Amino acid sequence: MLSAQRKVVSQDVISNSTVGLALSEGRARLAQMMDSPSLEASLLLASILGQSRSWIVAHPDAPLAADDLAAFHQVLTQVAQGTALPYVLGQWAFFGRDFEVTPDVLIPRPETEGLVESALEFGRRRADGLRAVDIGTGSGCIAVTLAASLPHSHWLATDVDPRALRVARRNALRHAVQERIRFICGDLAGALTGGFDLVCANLPYIPTSRLSNLEVARREPGRALDGGADGLALISILIRDLPRLLLPAGRALLEIDHTQADTLQRAAKQANPRAQVTLLADLAGQARVLQIDRWNEVDEDRHLQR
Repeated sequence: MLSAQRKVVSQDVISNSTVGLALSEGRARLAQMMDSPSLEASLLLASILGQSRSWIVAHPDAPLAADDLAAFHQVLTQVAQGTALPYVLGQWAFFGRDFEVTPDVLIPRPETEGLVESALEFGRRRADGLRAVDIGTGSGCIAVTLAASLPHSHWLATDVDPRALRVARRNALRHAVQERIRFICGDLAGALTGGFDLVCANLPYIPTSRLSNLEVARREPGRALDGGADGLALISILIRDLPRLLLPAGRALLEIDHTQADTLQRAAKQANPRAQVTLLADLAGQARVLQIDRWNEVDEDRHLQR
């Protein structure tokens, strides 16, 4: 919590400010760099005071202690200097849960929730158990969310960065699923033996040449964004590995950029000609998730006998 950033000032020392005045100052300072400065300012102040955002909005006349005001000024400066708001807050919401985030991991985004929804739909049909893997787990938001929502599931979560894995482990503890997720430090699926019902991955897919022009690359870890010369380097490797990883009737769900959809769809069919490959659209109607369903050999035998 941001309260850890407070300066050592007695709590009974009251400044001349109130919640409402502090919010007005925060909005003014963030207006030139944020799309929703009122929201961001209220989130920062709520975290400092240990209150909900609704409490902040409902109590504009509440007085602020001097150390709270000083802490608010400090975090406003951090945001104004370019630190992403979730990193300042130390957490961010994803699929109805709060996740710890640090500059070692990407900030969870709403578009990834489409992948989670598809995984949930698949997992709920496997009531007898689900063996799954989240490759490139980062903060762990995918694996932890799905483990919490599918109590019959057991997960492996991999990442090449041990710092990211430490964050993911803390998020697993935070949401009480640490007993059903095993964390492995390694590159893609190289350390895995296969045999999964479900493979999930949100791998880097931005071409290297585009990173220098993107604001996100200046705020979030470049290694988690850089997809190589064409943006497809890591995703293509994983697609070729899926026949080894997936059990019969297993499913892979990979987040992609919509501009890569046709290329990756062809690559998936080439790697496993019997697979059913589907593109899932986001709310804007753009392809966001590549879904690959491995053919069930039992179904294939029945089809050939007809």
